[in-house]
Amino acid sequence: MEYLATFQASSNAQMIDRFLRSRGIKNETVLSAMAKIPRQHFVPDSFRSHAYSDTPLPIGFEQTISQPYIVGLMTQELIKNGGQRFLEIGTGSGYQTAVLAELVKTVFSIERVMSFVPLARRRLEELGYHNVSIKGGNGAHGWKEFAPFDGIIVTAAIKDLPMLLVDQLVEGGTMVTPVEDKDGNQLLYSMRKVKGNLQKRVMGPCKFVPFIHPS
Repeated sequence: MEYLATFQASSNAQMIDRFLRSRGIKNETVLSAMAKIPRQHFVPDSFRSHAYSDTPLPIGFEQTISQPYIVGLMTQELIKNGGQRFLEIGTGSGYQTAVLAELVKTVFSIERVMSFVPLARRRLEELGYHNVSIKGGNGAHGWKEFAPFDGIIVTAAIKDLPMLLVDQLVEGGTMVTPVEDKDGNQLLYSMRKVKGNLQKRVMGPCKFVPFIHPS
């Protein structure tokens, strides 16, 4: 299976050294946060032996938990300009949510697969993360009641950037998101809001599940 890649590790420590630090994830607060979080709790039982491998893993409903390197890369970029209030689009099993919760004061997360919402809430509560709010819904609308946000992370590939998300980003804030072109190619972008516009920078190729826009 494609998920069972050869990039294996058996512990958080190995994962951090082999797949993050060696590939340029240098922010020690991000590395420390990821070292604390038991990734095996965020994957199905059948994939727990691969929890610390540098590969995405299926979590059900045609969704995946991102590979550790990508989580580290996106998180490092997202928090580099500071801030304490962040929005995540795509909670999934809650792993990226937990990483952010280790680093910032408040995390707001939106998940369109309603079955994930209570599971992620319970998992995060059990692990002691009480600074997270999760709701079900389409992330293209953002979470206006708690905007603006210092940063927004999108964990699905967008084709057209939802402008409501841009509106909910503070001046100087950062959005990190994969973007898919008309040919199906995906690039990871860092976007910083400057004078109401987005300054975009390509971080590299990536592969995410598609972002589902409102009908």
